[in-house]
Amino acid sequence: MNSPLAPLIDAVTALNQAWPGGPVEGCDPGRLVEVNRLLGQARRLLDAAAVQVAAEVARQSRPELGADSLAKRQGHRTAAVMLATTLGTTIAEAAKLVEVGDATAPRLLLTGEQAPARHPHVGAAVTAGRLGRDAAAMIIRLLDSLSDRVPFDALDDAERLLTEQAVGVDVGILQKILLRAEAHLDPDGLEPKEEEQRAKTGLSIRQDGTGMIILNGAFDPVRGAPIVSVIDAMVTAELGRQRDAGTKGNGLPPKPIPVLNAEALIAICEHYAGCSKKHESLPGATVIVRVDLADLQAGTGVGVIDGVDQPVSIATVRQMAASGGVIPCVLGADSEILDWGRDKRFFTPAQKRAITERDGGCIGCGAPPGRCKVHHLTWWSHGGRTDLDNGALLCESCHHLIHDHGWDIRIDGPGINSDVWLIPPRHVDPARTPRPAARRRHDYHHAA
Repeated sequence: MNSPLAPLIDAVTALNQAWPGGPVEGCDPGRLVEVNRLLGQARRLLDAAAVQVAAEVARQSRPELGADSLAKRQGHRTAAVMLATTLGTTIAEAAKLVEVGDATAPRLLLTGEQAPARHPHVGAAVTAGRLGRDAAAMIIRLLDSLSDRVPFDALDDAERLLTEQAVGVDVGILQKILLRAEAHLDPDGLEPKEEEQRAKTGLSIRQDGTGMIILNGAFDPVRGAPIVSVIDAMVTAELGRQRDAGTKGNGLPPKPIPVLNAEALIAICEHYAGCSKKHESLPGATVIVRVDLADLQAGTGVGVIDGVDQPVSIATVRQMAASGGVIPCVLGADSEILDWGRDKRFFTPAQKRAITERDGGCIGCGAPPGRCKVHHLTWWSHGGRTDLDNGALLCESCHHLIHDHGWDIRIDGPGINSDVWLIPPRHVDPARTPRPAARRRHDYHHAA
Protein backbone atom coordinates (compact mmCIF):
# COMPACT_ATOMS: atom_id res chain seq x y z
CA MET A 1 0.00 0.00 0.00
CA ASN A 2 1.39 3.38 -1.02
CA SER A 3 2.07 5.91 1.72
CA PRO A 4 -0.37 8.87 1.82
CA LEU A 5 2.74 11.02 1.63
CA ALA A 6 3.92 9.43 -1.63
CA PRO A 7 2.76 12.40 -3.82
CA LEU A 8 4.57 14.82 -1.51
CA ILE A 9 7.73 12.71 -1.57
CA ASP A 10 7.55 12.54 -5.38
CA ALA A 11 7.11 16.31 -5.62
CA VAL A 12 10.06 17.00 -3.32
CA THR A 13 12.19 14.48 -5.23
CA ALA A 14 11.34 16.18 -8.52
CA LEU A 15 12.09 19.57 -6.93
CA ASN A 16 15.46 18.30 -5.73
CA GLN A 17 16.30 17.13 -9.24
CA ALA A 18 15.22 20.39 -10.86
CA TRP A 19 17.02 22.61 -8.35
CA PRO A 20 20.16 24.17 -9.85
CA GLY A 21 23.46 22.70 -8.70
CA GLY A 22 24.71 26.07 -7.45
CA PRO A 23 22.98 29.27 -6.27
CA VAL A 24 19.55 30.15 -7.66
CA GLU A 25 20.93 33.53 -8.78
CA GLY A 26 21.52 33.44 -12.52
CA CYS A 27 19.48 30.24 -12.94
CA ASP A 28 18.32 29.40 -16.48
CA PRO A 29 14.82 30.93 -16.92
CA GLY A 30 13.26 27.67 -18.04
CA ARG A 31 14.62 25.82 -15.04
CA LEU A 32 13.58 28.64 -12.69
CA VAL A 33 9.98 28.43 -13.97
CA GLU A 34 9.95 24.66 -13.38
CA VAL A 35 11.44 25.01 -9.88
CA ASN A 36 8.77 27.57 -9.02
CA ARG A 37 6.02 25.24 -10.31
CA LEU A 38 7.33 22.33 -8.28
CA LEU A 39 7.63 24.49 -5.16
CA GLY A 40 3.94 25.36 -5.51
CA GLN A 41 3.01 21.70 -5.93
CA ALA A 42 5.09 20.63 -2.92
CA ARG A 43 3.70 23.43 -0.79
CA ARG A 44 0.08 22.50 -1.57
CA LEU A 45 0.80 18.81 -0.85
CA LEU A 46 2.42 19.82 2.43
CA ASP A 47 -0.78 21.77 3.20
CA ALA A 48 -2.73 18.58 2.49
CA ALA A 49 -0.72 16.68 5.11
CA ALA A 50 -0.87 19.57 7.58
CA VAL A 51 -4.68 19.88 7.48
CA GLN A 52 -5.08 16.15 8.19
CA VAL A 53 -2.71 16.30 11.16
CA ALA A 54 -4.28 19.53 12.44
CA ALA A 55 -7.77 18.03 12.36
CA GLU A 56 -6.64 14.98 14.31
CA VAL A 57 -4.72 17.08 16.83
CA ALA A 58 -7.92 19.10 17.34
CA ARG A 59 -10.00 15.92 17.69
CA GLN A 60 -7.65 14.57 20.35
CA SER A 61 -7.64 17.96 22.09
CA ARG A 62 -11.39 18.63 22.20
CA PRO A 63 -12.52 20.41 25.40
CA GLU A 64 -14.57 17.55 26.83
CA LEU A 65 -11.37 15.51 27.27
CA GLY A 66 -10.27 17.90 30.00
CA ALA A 67 -6.81 17.12 31.35
CA ASP A 68 -6.51 14.21 28.89
CA SER A 69 -6.52 16.63 25.96
CA LEU A 70 -3.48 16.09 23.74
CA ALA A 71 -2.72 19.80 23.63
CA LYS A 72 -2.89 20.15 27.42
CA ARG A 73 -0.71 17.09 27.95
CA GLN A 74 1.84 18.79 25.68
CA GLY A 75 1.65 21.99 27.74
CA HIS A 76 -0.64 24.06 25.49
CA ARG A 77 -4.03 25.63 26.19
CA THR A 78 -5.66 24.56 22.93
CA ALA A 79 -4.98 22.62 19.74
CA ALA A 80 -4.57 25.91 17.82
CA VAL A 81 -1.88 27.11 20.24
CA MET A 82 -0.07 23.76 20.02
CA LEU A 83 -0.15 23.82 16.21
CA ALA A 84 0.91 27.48 16.00
CA THR A 85 3.83 26.84 18.33
CA THR A 86 5.12 23.74 16.57
CA LEU A 87 4.50 24.94 13.00
CA GLY A 88 5.82 28.46 13.62
CA THR A 89 2.65 30.20 12.47
CA THR A 90 -0.12 32.31 14.00
CA ILE A 91 -3.02 30.93 15.99
CA ALA A 92 -5.38 32.17 13.26
CA GLU A 93 -3.46 30.27 10.57
CA ALA A 94 -3.39 27.17 12.76
CA ALA A 95 -7.16 27.45 13.27
CA LYS A 96 -7.55 27.61 9.49
CA LEU A 97 -5.68 24.30 9.15
CA VAL A 98 -8.05 22.75 11.69
CA GLU A 99 -11.07 24.22 9.89
CA VAL A 100 -10.06 22.79 6.51
CA GLY A 101 -9.06 19.45 7.99
CA ASP A 102 -12.34 19.09 9.86
CA ALA A 103 -14.41 19.99 6.77
CA THR A 104 -12.59 17.63 4.39
CA ALA A 105 -12.01 14.56 6.58
CA PRO A 106 -14.49 11.64 6.74
CA ARG A 107 -16.83 12.04 9.73
CA LEU A 108 -17.02 9.49 12.52
CA LEU A 109 -20.66 8.79 13.47
CA LEU A 110 -21.84 7.85 16.96
CA THR A 111 -22.30 4.30 15.64
CA GLY A 112 -18.60 4.11 14.90
CA GLU A 113 -19.18 4.16 11.14
CA GLN A 114 -17.59 6.67 8.79
CA ALA A 115 -19.68 9.18 6.84
CA PRO A 116 -18.44 11.21 3.85
CA ALA A 117 -16.66 14.47 4.46
CA ARG A 118 -18.76 17.64 4.55
CA HIS A 119 -16.82 19.02 1.57
CA PRO A 120 -15.53 16.07 -0.48
CA HIS A 121 -14.72 18.05 -3.66
CA VAL A 122 -12.53 20.49 -1.75
CA GLY A 123 -10.98 17.59 0.14
CA ALA A 124 -10.09 15.71 -3.06
CA ALA A 125 -8.49 18.83 -4.57
CA VAL A 126 -6.47 19.51 -1.40
CA THR A 127 -5.28 15.88 -1.18
CA ALA A 128 -4.22 15.94 -4.85
CA GLY A 129 -2.24 19.14 -4.33
CA ARG A 130 -4.42 21.19 -6.69
CA LEU A 131 -5.76 23.49 -3.97
CA GLY A 132 -3.94 25.14 -1.08
CA ARG A 133 -5.12 25.72 2.46
CA ASP A 134 -6.18 29.36 2.02
CA ALA A 135 -8.28 28.76 -1.09
CA ALA A 136 -9.88 25.71 0.49
CA ALA A 137 -10.82 27.67 3.62
CA MET A 138 -12.41 30.45 1.56
CA ILE A 139 -14.63 28.03 -0.37
CA ILE A 140 -15.61 26.14 2.78
CA ARG A 141 -16.60 29.34 4.61
CA LEU A 142 -18.79 30.55 1.76
CA LEU A 143 -20.59 27.23 1.38
CA ASP A 144 -21.10 26.84 5.12
CA SER A 145 -22.54 30.35 5.36
CA LEU A 146 -25.18 29.40 2.78
CA SER A 147 -26.03 25.94 4.11
CA ASP A 148 -29.29 27.01 5.78
CA ARG A 149 -30.59 28.92 2.72
CA VAL A 150 -29.46 26.92 -0.32
CA PRO A 151 -30.44 23.31 -1.17
CA PHE A 152 -27.78 20.65 -0.67
CA ASP A 153 -27.63 19.66 -4.35
CA ALA A 154 -27.02 23.27 -5.42
CA LEU A 155 -24.26 23.65 -2.84
CA ASP A 156 -22.67 20.39 -3.94
CA ASP A 157 -22.63 21.54 -7.58
CA ALA A 158 -21.24 24.90 -6.50
CA GLU A 159 -18.50 23.22 -4.46
CA ARG A 160 -17.44 21.16 -7.47
CA LEU A 161 -17.42 24.18 -9.80
CA LEU A 162 -15.64 26.47 -7.35
CA THR A 163 -12.99 23.84 -6.65
CA GLU A 164 -12.28 23.60 -10.36
CA GLN A 165 -12.18 27.37 -10.84
CA ALA A 166 -9.95 27.98 -7.83
CA VAL A 167 -7.08 25.98 -9.31
CA GLY A 168 -4.42 28.31 -10.69
CA VAL A 169 -5.87 31.62 -9.45
CA ASP A 170 -4.67 33.76 -6.56
CA VAL A 171 -6.84 34.32 -3.50
CA GLY A 172 -7.75 37.86 -4.59
CA ILE A 173 -9.31 36.59 -7.80
CA LEU A 174 -10.92 33.70 -5.92
CA GLN A 175 -12.62 36.21 -3.59
CA LYS A 176 -14.17 37.89 -6.63
CA ILE A 177 -15.41 34.51 -7.94
CA LEU A 178 -16.89 33.69 -4.52
CA LEU A 179 -18.81 36.99 -4.41
CA ARG A 180 -20.35 36.17 -7.80
CA ALA A 181 -21.12 32.62 -6.65
CA GLU A 182 -22.82 33.87 -3.48
CA ALA A 183 -25.00 36.25 -5.50
CA HIS A 184 -26.03 33.46 -7.88
CA LEU A 185 -26.73 30.90 -5.16
CA ASP A 186 -28.60 33.24 -2.83
CA PRO A 187 -29.95 36.26 -4.78
CA ASP A 188 -32.54 36.87 -2.05
CA GLY A 189 -29.67 37.48 0.35
CA LEU A 190 -28.33 40.42 -1.65
CA GLU A 191 -30.79 43.07 -0.45
CA PRO A 192 -30.24 42.33 3.29
CA LYS A 193 -26.50 42.33 2.63
CA GLU A 194 -26.78 45.69 0.85
CA GLU A 195 -28.71 47.15 3.80
CA GLU A 196 -26.00 45.91 6.15
CA GLN A 197 -23.27 47.41 3.95
CA ARG A 198 -25.08 50.75 3.77
CA ALA A 199 -25.30 50.78 7.56
CA LYS A 200 -21.55 50.17 7.78
CA THR A 201 -20.66 52.94 5.35
CA GLY A 202 -18.63 55.65 7.01
CA LEU A 203 -15.51 57.79 6.87
CA SER A 204 -13.40 58.80 9.86
CA ILE A 205 -11.00 61.73 9.67
CA ARG A 206 -8.34 62.44 12.30
CA GLN A 207 -4.90 63.96 12.69
CA ASP A 208 -2.06 61.94 14.16
CA GLY A 209 0.74 63.17 16.40
CA THR A 210 2.92 64.16 13.45
CA GLY A 211 0.22 66.36 11.91
CA MET A 212 -0.71 63.93 9.14
CA ILE A 213 -4.42 63.71 8.31
CA ILE A 214 -5.63 60.10 8.42
CA LEU A 215 -8.70 58.95 6.46
CA ASN A 216 -10.26 55.57 7.06
CA GLY A 217 -13.43 54.71 5.21
CA ALA A 218 -15.68 51.88 4.10
CA PHE A 219 -18.38 52.28 1.45
CA ASP A 220 -21.16 50.08 0.17
CA PRO A 221 -20.70 49.01 -3.49
CA VAL A 222 -23.32 51.36 -4.93
CA ARG A 223 -22.12 54.58 -3.27
CA GLY A 224 -18.50 53.50 -3.44
CA ALA A 225 -18.65 52.85 -7.19
CA PRO A 226 -18.43 56.57 -8.23
CA ILE A 227 -15.44 57.01 -5.90
CA VAL A 228 -13.64 54.04 -7.43
CA SER A 229 -14.61 55.05 -10.96
CA VAL A 230 -13.44 58.67 -10.77
CA ILE A 231 -10.21 58.00 -8.88
CA ASP A 232 -9.34 55.08 -11.17
CA ALA A 233 -9.92 57.25 -14.22
CA MET A 234 -7.77 60.08 -12.86
CA VAL A 235 -4.95 57.72 -11.89
CA THR A 236 -5.09 55.99 -15.27
CA ALA A 237 -4.87 59.35 -17.04
CA GLU A 238 -1.90 60.37 -14.88
CA LEU A 239 -0.11 57.09 -15.55
CA GLY A 240 -0.59 57.76 -19.27
CA ARG A 241 0.94 61.23 -18.91
CA GLN A 242 3.90 59.80 -16.97
CA ARG A 243 4.44 57.13 -19.60
CA ASP A 244 4.33 59.69 -22.43
CA ALA A 245 6.81 61.92 -20.57
CA GLY A 246 9.11 58.95 -20.03
CA THR A 247 8.95 58.07 -23.74
CA LYS A 248 10.08 61.61 -24.56
CA GLY A 249 12.98 61.30 -22.16
CA ASN A 250 11.85 63.91 -19.63
CA GLY A 251 9.86 61.75 -17.24
CA LEU A 252 10.32 61.49 -13.48
CA PRO A 253 10.41 58.19 -11.53
CA PRO A 254 6.85 56.79 -11.39
CA LYS A 255 4.85 57.47 -8.25
CA PRO A 256 3.31 54.60 -6.26
CA ILE A 257 -0.41 53.99 -6.87
CA PRO A 258 -1.39 54.97 -3.26
CA VAL A 259 0.26 58.37 -3.83
CA LEU A 260 -1.63 58.82 -7.12
CA ASN A 261 -4.89 57.82 -5.40
CA ALA A 262 -4.30 60.46 -2.73
CA GLU A 263 -3.45 63.12 -5.29
CA ALA A 264 -6.62 62.31 -7.22
CA LEU A 265 -8.76 62.72 -4.09
CA ILE A 266 -7.00 66.00 -3.27
CA ALA A 267 -7.65 67.29 -6.81
CA ILE A 268 -11.35 66.41 -6.57
CA CYS A 269 -11.74 68.22 -3.24
CA GLU A 270 -9.74 71.27 -4.38
CA HIS A 271 -11.94 71.55 -7.44
CA TYR A 272 -15.14 71.30 -5.40
CA ALA A 273 -13.86 73.80 -2.83
CA GLY A 274 -12.69 76.59 -5.08
CA CYS A 275 -12.92 76.04 -8.81
CA SER A 276 -15.81 77.58 -10.73
CA LYS A 277 -15.04 75.60 -13.87
CA LYS A 278 -16.25 72.09 -14.44
CA HIS A 279 -13.66 69.40 -15.08
CA GLU A 280 -13.72 67.86 -18.53
CA SER A 281 -15.28 64.44 -18.67
CA LEU A 282 -12.79 61.74 -17.76
CA PRO A 283 -12.67 58.66 -19.98
CA GLY A 284 -13.66 55.67 -17.86
CA ALA A 285 -15.15 57.78 -15.04
CA THR A 286 -18.79 56.92 -15.74
CA VAL A 287 -20.46 54.36 -13.48
CA ILE A 288 -22.00 51.57 -15.57
CA VAL A 289 -24.28 48.91 -14.12
CA ARG A 290 -24.95 45.85 -16.30
CA VAL A 291 -28.01 43.63 -16.20
CA ASP A 292 -29.86 41.19 -18.47
CA LEU A 293 -33.09 42.58 -19.89
CA ALA A 294 -34.98 39.41 -18.93
CA ASP A 295 -33.76 39.68 -15.31
CA LEU A 296 -34.68 43.36 -15.16
CA GLN A 297 -38.20 42.69 -16.42
CA ALA A 298 -38.75 39.67 -14.16
CA GLY A 299 -37.14 41.22 -11.08
CA THR A 300 -34.79 38.24 -10.72
CA GLY A 301 -31.06 37.72 -11.03
CA VAL A 302 -28.38 40.27 -10.22
CA GLY A 303 -26.55 43.23 -11.73
CA VAL A 304 -22.84 44.02 -11.89
CA ILE A 305 -21.20 47.44 -11.51
CA ASP A 306 -18.09 47.97 -13.63
CA GLY A 307 -15.00 47.91 -11.42
CA VAL A 308 -16.83 46.57 -8.33
CA ASP A 309 -16.56 42.89 -7.36
CA GLN A 310 -19.78 42.65 -5.34
CA PRO A 311 -22.92 42.04 -7.48
CA VAL A 312 -26.06 44.00 -6.59
CA SER A 313 -29.76 43.14 -6.45
CA ILE A 314 -32.23 43.96 -9.22
CA ALA A 315 -33.93 46.45 -6.87
CA THR A 316 -30.62 48.28 -6.51
CA VAL A 317 -30.06 48.18 -10.29
CA ARG A 318 -33.43 49.93 -10.78
CA GLN A 319 -32.54 52.58 -8.20
CA MET A 320 -29.16 53.18 -9.82
CA ALA A 321 -30.74 53.46 -13.27
CA ALA A 322 -32.73 56.44 -11.99
CA SER A 323 -29.63 58.17 -10.58
CA GLY A 324 -27.55 60.79 -12.31
CA GLY A 325 -24.08 59.80 -13.49
CA VAL A 326 -25.01 56.13 -13.85
CA ILE A 327 -25.45 54.38 -17.21
CA PRO A 328 -27.59 51.23 -17.10
CA CYS A 329 -26.29 48.77 -19.70
CA VAL A 330 -29.29 46.51 -20.39
CA LEU A 331 -28.20 43.52 -22.41
CA GLY A 332 -30.45 42.42 -25.22
CA ALA A 333 -30.89 45.89 -26.80
CA ASP A 334 -29.34 46.52 -30.23
CA SER A 335 -29.94 50.18 -30.90
CA GLU A 336 -26.48 51.32 -32.06
CA ILE A 337 -24.09 50.40 -34.86
CA LEU A 338 -21.22 48.51 -33.27
CA ASP A 339 -19.08 47.63 -36.32
CA TRP A 340 -17.45 50.42 -38.31
CA GLY A 341 -14.96 48.62 -40.56
CA ARG A 342 -12.42 51.11 -41.91
CA ASP A 343 -14.72 54.14 -41.59
CA LYS A 344 -13.43 55.06 -38.11
CA ARG A 345 -9.99 54.58 -36.60
CA PHE A 346 -10.95 54.82 -32.93
CA PHE A 347 -13.53 52.68 -31.17
CA THR A 348 -16.70 54.57 -30.25
CA PRO A 349 -18.18 54.69 -26.71
CA ALA A 350 -20.95 52.32 -27.88
CA GLN A 351 -18.36 49.86 -29.16
CA LYS A 352 -16.36 50.09 -25.95
CA ARG A 353 -19.50 49.39 -23.91
CA ALA A 354 -20.22 46.32 -26.04
CA ILE A 355 -16.62 45.08 -25.87
CA THR A 356 -16.61 45.74 -22.12
CA GLU A 357 -19.69 43.56 -21.75
CA ARG A 358 -17.89 40.80 -23.63
CA ASP A 359 -14.49 41.17 -21.92
CA GLY A 360 -15.51 42.45 -18.47
CA GLY A 361 -12.20 44.28 -18.10
CA CYS A 362 -8.62 43.70 -19.20
CA ILE A 363 -8.49 40.32 -20.94
CA GLY A 364 -5.04 39.72 -19.49
CA CYS A 365 -5.20 40.61 -15.79
CA GLY A 366 -8.88 41.49 -15.26
CA ALA A 367 -8.25 45.17 -14.40
CA PRO A 368 -11.51 47.22 -14.30
CA PRO A 369 -12.75 48.72 -17.59
CA GLY A 370 -11.91 52.24 -16.45
CA ARG A 371 -8.22 51.35 -16.49
CA CYS A 372 -8.38 49.86 -19.98
CA LYS A 373 -8.55 50.95 -23.60
CA VAL A 374 -9.86 49.07 -26.61
CA HIS A 375 -6.91 47.98 -28.73
CA HIS A 376 -7.00 46.72 -32.32
CA LEU A 377 -5.91 43.08 -32.52
CA THR A 378 -4.79 43.63 -36.10
CA TRP A 379 -3.33 47.10 -35.95
CA TRP A 380 -5.08 49.89 -37.82
CA SER A 381 -1.80 50.66 -39.58
CA HIS A 382 -1.74 47.04 -40.83
CA GLY A 383 -5.26 47.19 -42.24
CA GLY A 384 -7.17 46.25 -39.08
CA ARG A 385 -10.86 47.14 -38.90
CA THR A 386 -12.58 49.01 -36.06
CA ASP A 387 -15.00 46.16 -35.38
CA LEU A 388 -15.97 44.15 -32.30
CA ASP A 389 -14.07 41.08 -33.43
CA ASN A 390 -10.91 43.13 -33.91
CA GLY A 391 -10.96 44.90 -30.55
CA ALA A 392 -10.16 43.83 -27.00
CA LEU A 393 -9.91 45.60 -23.65
CA LEU A 394 -6.35 45.79 -22.36
CA CYS A 395 -4.69 47.78 -19.59
CA GLU A 396 -1.41 49.38 -20.61
CA SER A 397 0.75 46.77 -18.86
CA CYS A 398 -0.97 43.83 -20.56
CA HIS A 399 -1.04 45.69 -23.88
CA HIS A 400 2.75 45.97 -23.85
CA LEU A 401 3.17 42.43 -22.51
CA ILE A 402 1.09 40.96 -25.32
CA HIS A 403 2.60 43.00 -28.14
CA ASP A 404 6.21 42.91 -26.91
CA HIS A 405 6.42 39.22 -26.01
CA GLY A 406 4.63 37.47 -28.85
CA TRP A 407 1.19 36.70 -27.37
CA ASP A 408 -1.77 36.44 -29.75
CA ILE A 409 -5.49 37.01 -29.14
CA ARG A 410 -8.29 34.97 -30.72
CA ILE A 411 -12.01 35.74 -30.66
CA ASP A 412 -14.48 32.94 -31.38
CA GLY A 413 -18.13 33.67 -32.07
CA PRO A 414 -20.19 36.79 -32.77
CA GLY A 415 -20.67 39.99 -30.79
CA ILE A 416 -20.70 40.20 -27.02
CA ASN A 417 -21.26 36.46 -26.60
CA SER A 418 -17.98 35.46 -28.23
CA ASP A 419 -15.16 33.72 -26.39
CA VAL A 420 -11.80 35.49 -26.09
CA TRP A 421 -8.56 33.51 -25.87
CA LEU A 422 -4.96 34.42 -25.13
CA ILE A 423 -2.45 32.33 -27.08
CA PRO A 424 0.99 32.21 -25.43
CA PRO A 425 4.25 32.36 -27.40
CA ARG A 426 6.22 29.12 -27.91
CA HIS A 427 8.80 30.02 -25.27
CA VAL A 428 5.97 29.99 -22.69
CA ASP A 429 4.04 27.01 -24.10
CA PRO A 430 5.52 25.06 -27.05
CA ALA A 431 2.02 23.81 -27.94
CA ARG A 432 0.60 27.39 -27.80
CA THR A 433 -2.52 26.13 -26.01
CA PRO A 434 -5.18 28.90 -25.91
CA ARG A 435 -5.95 30.24 -22.44
CA PRO A 436 -9.31 31.79 -21.56
CA ALA A 437 -9.28 35.55 -21.10
CA ALA A 438 -9.60 37.02 -17.62
CA ARG A 439 -13.39 37.28 -17.52
CA ARG A 440 -13.87 33.53 -18.04
CA ARG A 441 -11.17 32.84 -15.46
CA HIS A 442 -12.62 35.24 -12.87
CA ASP A 443 -16.41 34.81 -13.21
CA TYR A 444 -18.45 32.12 -11.50
CA HIS A 445 -19.38 29.68 -14.27
CA HIS A 446 -22.57 28.22 -12.88
CA ALA A 447 -24.68 25.80 -14.86
CA ALA A 448 -27.44 27.42 -16.93
